[in-house]
Amino acid sequence: MKLATYNDGSRDGQLLVVSRDLSQAHFASGIATRMQQLLDDWNFVAPQLEEISQNLNHGKARHAFPFEPQRCMAPLPRAYQWADGSAYINHVELVRKARGAEVPESFYTDPLMYQGGSDDFLGACEGARFVSEAMGIDFEAEIAVITGDVAMGTGPDAALEGVRLVMLANDWSLRNLIPNELAKGFGFFQSKPATAFSPVAVTPDELGEAWKKGRLHLTLQTMWNGRKVGQCEAGPEMTFHFGQLIAHIAKTRNVRAGSIVGSGTVSNKDWAKGYSCIAEKRAIEMIESGGEAKTEFMKFGDTVRIEMKGKDGQSLFGAIEQDVLPLHEEAK
Repeated sequence: MKLATYNDGSRDGQLLVVSRDLSQAHFASGIATRMQQLLDDWNFVAPQLEEISQNLNHGKARHAFPFEPQRCMAPLPRAYQWADGSAYINHVELVRKARGAEVPESFYTDPLMYQGGSDDFLGACEGARFVSEAMGIDFEAEIAVITGDVAMGTGPDAALEGVRLVMLANDWSLRNLIPNELAKGFGFFQSKPATAFSPVAVTPDELGEAWKKGRLHLTLQTMWNGRKVGQCEAGPEMTFHFGQLIAHIAKTRNVRAGSIVGSGTVSNKDWAKGYSCIAEKRAIEMIESGGEAKTEFMKFGDTVRIEMKGKDGQSLFGAIEQDVLPLHEEAK
């Protein structure tokens, strides 16, 4: 089934079931009003929502209405945890090579991960506001999952069973703030503003054969100011699958229902497939030119669109489509 959350003026919005073709929706009221309710009591609530989903997909839902992605908050508007990995090691290799640094051997066996802010997420069509262009505004197209409860010490295969929903993410980065933060030895903080997620989150069974062993084998498309810049394959080059990422978190703590885990920037070794973040494009330019990056980061007024389509050409999660805006609008 496919699920979304409409903005109703509250912090957590209103849960709805969305049809497979993303054309129709139906409120989940009477069963669960919020996404977290579903995640907290999945085995009881999910079958009831699946019944709505089936009726919706067969045109039999009595109270269906047209689905409007513009009304969506993030599927889970605020989460107990947002942990983002860097599962595509090619991304790390590129960025490090551009500055003449080697990739430590441990990076190939132990996932990289940081703890992001989970109290404030952006809807897929919500403008992203920033203090200054000088901070180096960059999009990052990713895959993300929402988990159920996963006990401390759970291994990768069992951890994969904890995946409840899959969605897309735009993990905004402020690149010019990153070097000073990392130099402090405590990792990202101000350089990672609010993340945006696709309008719709889907259960893994909706993905069919594309969902294999914790990887999503489809193409992630990124468009910047209307120009296609990325057609990256999300499956084959994902070094660590989602079960491994979740198990990495669960090594020393319990992972609770409502945790979101990100894949990191989807990245391919074949440069012809483009890029899922500007930092990679700049790294390639530096490698090719011997040190100079030509592509600038985003400016106010820029737009980014991130989407993934199934084998039938239909959008699976809806599109993340955001404008880059200043924190404070100038008086006209």
